[in-house]
Amino acid sequence: MSPYQINANSLCYDVNEEKTDPTSSTHNHQIMTRPFRTRYPGQVRLKAYIFDGYGEYRDKDWDLIEGNGKSFCWYHVELPKGNQKLSQSAQYLIDVLCPPLKLQDILSLVSNGPYCAHVDGALVFRVNSPGPASSKFTFRLAARITENSVITVSLGRVPRLGFSPVGRSLLSEIPSVESPSPKFGDEMVEKGGIVIKEHVLDFLLTMNHSEEADNPVPKSVSNLVVHVIDTHVDHLEDVVTKLEIELDSVEVDLDKGGFSLKKQLLHDRRFPKMHLDLQRLLQVIAHGEQVFPRVKEKCSTKDWFRNEDVNSLEELIGRLRRLKDNVGFISNRVKAVQAGLDSWQAEQINRKLYCLSFLSIIFLPLSIITGVFGMNVGGVPWTQQKDPKLKIGFRNVIRLMLWRRQRALERNWSFSRRSFLKRTTGGGERGGYLRL
Repeated sequence: MSPYQINANSLCYDVNEEKTDPTSSTHNHQIMTRPFRTRYPGQVRLKAYIFDGYGEYRDKDWDLIEGNGKSFCWYHVELPKGNQKLSQSAQYLIDVLCPPLKLQDILSLVSNGPYCAHVDGALVFRVNSPGPASSKFTFRLAARITENSVITVSLGRVPRLGFSPVGRSLLSEIPSVESPSPKFGDEMVEKGGIVIKEHVLDFLLTMNHSEEADNPVPKSVSNLVVHVIDTHVDHLEDVVTKLEIELDSVEVDLDKGGFSLKKQLLHDRRFPKMHLDLQRLLQVIAHGEQVFPRVKEKCSTKDWFRNEDVNSLEELIGRLRRLKDNVGFISNRVKAVQAGLDSWQAEQINRKLYCLSFLSIIFLPLSIITGVFGMNVGGVPWTQQKDPKLKIGFRNVIRLMLWRRQRALERNWSFSRRSFLKRTTGGGERGGYLRL
C-alpha cells in the first residue's frame, strides 16, 4: 500500500459526528449501522438517496454502498463556495469519499478543466471551470457513474438537483395577488390561495425550470445521469437569464439619459466586467460541448443505459449549443453598449476641449499684449530714454519686430513660389504625368 493511500484512509476515521435529531429512531439506527463523522462539520453538505427502480426513493445513510438488482444509490457532495484553494476541496472529498474511493478518483473529480474517461472501472466526467470558487460565474460539476451508483460533486448549490416530497412545491399552489391597499384584504382572503410577494415573482421569473418537488423520480441510473446534466444546463440558463434582465434594465436607464449614471457606469467598468463574466460562461459551455458528447458516446455502449436517455443527452447537447449562441448575442450587445458609452465619453472630452480652445482664443491676445507692453527696452540701442530725441524707443522696437516679421514672410513666400514653379515646369514632368 502506498503512503498516499494510507494517509487518505486515515483521514476518514478521525472525524466528528454528523448532526441529526437525537429524539428520532432513525438517528439511533444510523449510529448503530455506521456512525459517519466528518473532519469539516458545516463545510460540506451531503445528500444520499436510494431508488428502488420503480419510481420511489428514500433518504439513506452516507455509507457509499452500491445498490443491488434494480435499486441504485446516489451520493452528492456540495462543496462550499468560498476562497479555498483546490487542494482544500480535494481534502473535503478525501474526508467524505475515502474509502472506498482512491486518490485517482478524487483527483479526477476535483481537478479543473473538461474530462471524460473510465477510472478504475467507473465512468468519470467533469466540467470544472478554473475560476475562483467564490465567483458566481465559476461552475464545477463532476460525476462518477457505475451500474448501481452515482457519485456527484458540485460547487455550491445547484437548483433542482435534489428531491423533496411531492406536494411541497410552490409552483403547484394556487397563487393570489398581494393587495396594493388594505381595504381589499378581506376580499383577497375569501378568494383563497397563497399570496405571492413581488420579490418572489422576480426570483421565479429568472428560473427556467420547476422546483425540486416537481422532479420526476428516476427509475434507472441513466435517468439519474440525464437529470444531473439537465440541472447543470438549467443552472447555466438561469445565470444567462439574470444577465439578460440586468442588461435590459441598464439599457432602459441609459435610454432615459443621465450624466451621473453614464459616468458611474464608466467609473465602475460595469460592461467590461460583464463581458469578462460572459467569457467565463462561454468557457463553461465550451467544456460542456467537449464533455457531454463523449459521455453520450460512452454511455451508449453500456447495456444498462437506455436508448431514450441517450436521445435525451443529445437534446441537452443541442440546448447547450443554443445557449452558447445566446451568450454570444449578449456579448455583442454588451460590446455595443460599451462602444456607445465610449463615444459619449469622447464627445464629453471634445466639448471640454472646445471650451478650453474658446477661452484660449480670448486670453491669448491679452497675454501677448501684456507681454509686449511689459518688455524692458532700456538696454536696446536707440532706446535711451534719457535722450529727449529718443523718447520713442519702445516704438522703435515694435517697428523692428514688425519689419523682421515681414521679411520672414516674404522669404517664405518666394521659396514656396520657386519650389512650385520648379515642380510644374518640364523638369518636374515625367512621361506626361505631374510629379506630386
